[in-house]
Order: sequence, then C-alpha cells, then structure tokens
Amino acid sequence: MHKSEVHPYKTWIELASSRLGAQALECSDDFFAEMENLLKPSMPVFIDDKYTDRGKWMDGWESRRKRVEGYDWCVIKLGAQGIIHGLNVCTRHFAGNAPQKVSIEACNQVTAPNGDTQWTEILSTTDVSPDSDNFFDIANGDAWTHLRLNIFPDGGVARLRVYGEPVIDWNWFLKGEPVDLAYVKNGGRPIECTDMFFSNMENFIMPNRGKDMGDGWETKRRRGGRVSDWIVVQLGAVGNIQKVVIDTAHFKGNFPDTFSLDACKLPKGEQPNEKTQWTAVINKQKLTADAEHFYKDEVISGDESFSHVRLNIFPDGGVSRLRVIGYPEGRS
Repeated sequence: MHKSEVHPYKTWIELASSRLGAQALECSDDFFAEMENLLKPSMPVFIDDKYTDRGKWMDGWESRRKRVEGYDWCVIKLGAQGIIHGLNVCTRHFAGNAPQKVSIEACNQVTAPNGDTQWTEILSTTDVSPDSDNFFDIANGDAWTHLRLNIFPDGGVARLRVYGEPVIDWNWFLKGEPVDLAYVKNGGRPIECTDMFFSNMENFIMPNRGKDMGDGWETKRRRGGRVSDWIVVQLGAVGNIQKVVIDTAHFKGNFPDTFSLDACKLPKGEQPNEKTQWTAVINKQKLTADAEHFYKDEVISGDESFSHVRLNIFPDGGVSRLRVIGYPEGRS
C-alpha cells in the first residue's frame, strides 16, 4: 500500500504546478510515459487494463530500461521563481519500475537551460521508495527558476512536487508600477484560515479567475460560534493598499453575505497571532453571487504599509480570488 499524499509542506506554495505555468522542457527519454505528466496538479491514477502501443499506460514520466551507462533526466521550468523548502518525488503506482535513486539540481536564469548552464545540486543522490511519496527537506535559501530531476538509472516518477515560497521578480516591474501584493507569483502566500473544508486556501491567490467552484477557498456551513470565517495572506512585499478585488466566481448559492479586510505590518519572518493589532482596510461590504467586486474609494488605510492582510467573510461561504493592489515600499 502506498502512503497518502499528506505532506509536511502544506503552508508552502507548489512551485512546479502546471496551474502556475510550470513546464517540463526536455528530458533524456520518455518512451513509456510523457514528461508533462510530472506536473499535473491531480493525484496520479492507475488504470489496470490500459495499454498503449508502447506498453502499459502510466500516469507519470517513465523512461525505457537503460541498456547503456548513464541515467535519465528531466528539465523543469518552475511556475514562479522561488525558494524551495521541500520536495516530493512521488513514485505512486510505479512499483516495479521506479528509479533506485534520484538527485535534483537547480539554476536561476531567464532563458531555458542549455549545455552551458551551471547547475547547483540541491538534493544529493538519494534512495527513493517505489509506489510512495518521497519527501525531502531542502535547506538551500537561494531562489531558483529551473530544476533538473535526475533518476538513476531509469524508470518512472508519477509527480514532482516542489514546495516553497515564490520570490517576486522586480525586473519585470517598472518603477512606480502598482503590484498585486497578494498574487502567488509575486510572493503572496495564505498562511492560516479558520476552515477550508471544501477547498484549499492556496486557490485563493492563483492566476486567472477560478475555473469552477472547487477552484477557490470555501468554508463549511457554520452553526453558531464565530461570527465570521477568515483567511490570512502574507503579502509578497510590504506595501500600501490602493485597490482590492474580491471575486466570487462560481459561488452562487454559497457566497459570503458580506466581507471586511484588515491588515497589519510585522517584522520580516514574524507571523500574526492572537495579540496582533489589525488595521481596517475596507469596512463591511455586501457581496453578490458569481461576480468580481472592485474596491478603490472604499479603501480607508491611506498610505500605511502592511505585510499581511486578513479577509473576514460573514458568516461563511466561498471566495474564488483575492487581489490586493498597491505600491511596494521604496518603489512608488
């Protein structure tokens, strides 16, 4: 029996997800199963009687059996530049065809890696178990844009999960340009919420509008107790707040009745707690079903800078996306 994909990095962002735009760029061999499968956001599946003209269909990346010296590899462009804190080299359903060992190298560059790329090893050659989640802590504190997964000597990997914190790419922004400080690719990260019974809080800051009701943050129906549910987002950069967008896309019979937005400024590395003093950014506002809601004149926090925001929803329900647009400190 394989272990379930319950991982120790649940508060970090999945940097190699295709939802963020991650791509498998090239590999040494993917004869049995395509390299693109490594980045699927879905859990890997096994279909007992499914075959292709090349052999057993597998939901992952699988190379042929190597009959020469060497090893196989796959180069991946992360969906966002980021610091990596943990990995899951998931070999689920690869029971008799998993690699024996893996290693991972990284680089940071604008263009795709080539033969001249200087790679840095962030995971040394390590044993992996078949049909399992293989979790590895990464201590390197640098930001990376690309990874190279090496498998020894050959075999199949179902998914590569890369958990970390996106780092904003200031080279992309003009001086004085407003920035969505909560956006995942700009370093925003949800760190705590009262409840995410129906869907994960990470959805809340993803690119684009939600594709369906499952692609948002939704709490269960509360029966007494707290007056509201809430979610705290660490902003990608300390800055002031000028505009806010609350999107309830696809939430029609379960959107919150009202919301309010608070914020605080904490020293780097510190997270809010029960003693944190919050500043009101937007007082209570009504929400409607399946719609984007835009707020500019309602923002009351002026030019004060913040590191975290807290969205309060009354009494409960689902929100698809939050956008917090302002000027990072030192760049307005």
